[in-house]
Amino acid sequence: MSNDSCIYDVDLSGKITPVQVRDAIIRCFSQAQEELKEYLKKTTEVKPESIENMYVDLIIENAFDDVGGDFNNPTKETLIQVIMKLKESAEGAFRNPEIIEKHAGEIMQLIDKLD
Repeated sequence: MSNDSCIYDVDLSGKITPVQVRDAIIRCFSQAQEELKEYLKKTTEVKPESIENMYVDLIIENAFDDVGGDFNNPTKETLIQVIMKLKESAEGAFRNPEIIEKHAGEIMQLIDKLD
């Protein structure tokens, strides 16, 4: 969740670390999954419960592996690559583009604040 001073529990007024952004990606992705379930309930016959079987941490850890990053020691560069990888994966899975852009934009705000 975000507001003017906080995005996914990261305070925008303070120093932001790569680990905080990594954790925000996890919270963001979890929220996007919930939004996707609501979207599916409204628009398709797909059972949203099947989405619950996805393991958010594993998906994100795999994204770090795919870009050659270290999940436990993220850098600004790998965070950018991970968010682009997740965005690409979501687009390829025919996710709602508005949800994808909203969440990717929020995480990029955090990444942009990293040193």
